[in-house]
Amino acid sequence: MDRVSKMVSEKPVVIFSKTQCCMSHTIRSLFCDFGVNPTVYELDEISRGREIEQALSRLGCNPTVPAVFIGGEFVEGLMRS
Repeated sequence: MDRVSKMVSEKPVVIFSKTQCCMSHTIRSLFCDFGVNPTVYELDEISRGREIEQALSRLGCNPTVPAVFIGGEFVEGLMRS
């Protein structure tokens, strides 16, 4: 979890994503449409992606992607209806 904390503290907006996840793509596009340039980590493409996904799960990200952090804080409710 320390690695995730470090990753999200380094940039103002961070999205943890997977390349084949349509909701991840939608969230990323939404931010870009509003002029925000988020840092995106594709968990299925980066080294230790599986470990990061497990850490996200322990932090309460369920499902684990897309996981959005703004100002180092997890934004809850993205997948809730």
